[in-house]
Amino acid sequence: MGKDVKVGGRSNGIDQKASPLKEGKGKRLWKKVKYQLVEYHSLPGYLKDNEYILGHYRSEWPLKQVLLSIFTIHNETLNVWTHLIGFFLFLWLTIYTATKIPQVVDLPDVLRKADLHKLHEELLTCLPSLPHMPDFHRFREEWKTSLPSMDMLSSLSNWHVVELLTNCLPERFSHTNHTDICVLRSVKEEVGNIIAPLMVRPITRWPFFAFLGGAMFCLLSSSVCHLFSCHSERLSYIMLRLDYAGIAALISTSFYPPVYYSFMCYPVFCNLYMGFITVLGIGTIIVSLLPTFQTPEYRSIRAALFFAMGFSGVAPILHKQILFWHQPEALHTTGYEILMGALYGIGALVYALRVPERWRPGKFDIAGHSHQLFHVLVVAGAYTHYRAGLVYLRWRDLQGC
Repeated sequence: MGKDVKVGGRSNGIDQKASPLKEGKGKRLWKKVKYQLVEYHSLPGYLKDNEYILGHYRSEWPLKQVLLSIFTIHNETLNVWTHLIGFFLFLWLTIYTATKIPQVVDLPDVLRKADLHKLHEELLTCLPSLPHMPDFHRFREEWKTSLPSMDMLSSLSNWHVVELLTNCLPERFSHTNHTDICVLRSVKEEVGNIIAPLMVRPITRWPFFAFLGGAMFCLLSSSVCHLFSCHSERLSYIMLRLDYAGIAALISTSFYPPVYYSFMCYPVFCNLYMGFITVLGIGTIIVSLLPTFQTPEYRSIRAALFFAMGFSGVAPILHKQILFWHQPEALHTTGYEILMGALYGIGALVYALRVPERWRPGKFDIAGHSHQLFHVLVVAGAYTHYRAGLVYLRWRDLQGC
């Protein structure tokens, strides 16, 4: 009977030891099930945004699991990475612009491309008395001496280079044959391309860097929002506000380079346009803080509001074309801006209409749905605007007002 008790004791002891093991396995299994991706109908109300994406949702995960999910596959993976890669792209562009483009005009490259022998011959045709000018030989020696060090500004500032270029095409040639006029204009342009970089100082860069900062803020806030919004309703509310603020910041700061560099010589228009878009951007951010603004039924209104912000840029672009219709840079930058507007507009339209997932619900849960396409178009539009900004900088560095 004592043995039975011992056996019973042992058996009880074995049960007590086995129980925590089973309990541990149960907890691990429950956690594994708990952090499984779920379908749309299982989501809490605040996470239900697009009924055409049927599965692969994360729902109320802890922050550690949410952070680690950046490396897993779910329906927000590409939303996170499209704008995260875009953020690093613009971070690199900002560093490159600050370090490699202190002056957009690359003087050594300009000189390398110039045909100096041809230039000398055409200058003699344009100004046959040039070799006999009293100080021409001294000017040539200073040019040769200063060229290796690229320190020519101080040397050339003592010479009437601008007057020389202006006089290279005097009025008396206006009635000569067409060939002579073309040659002389070519001479003046080629000499100008060489001399102009030496005679100017780079203009302020802050509007351009304001745009780059707005782009980085928008892309990073969007990426963070898509990663963390599934944690809780409170955090989702905060992340969506941050996302909307980033969009408004990108649109507002995108106006700064074209407005500032187009109207820098017209301070009234410059201040008017920049003040208007800044106030509009702040107003949009304030409206986006309203709780009802994030609900799914306001999706089209959100898209329309941001689209209206972008469309307001038509006025300064048309004004620029009227003022500078004769400048090729004005047409060049306008082409970039039209392309940028088209990319943003198509992106907003895709976002509002929820295509292509509307046509085949559940088929684009992981890749190819409207929000991912919207993200790609935003990055492409912002990069297009960066290219336009480089044209503005070169234009104003060379010509000033």
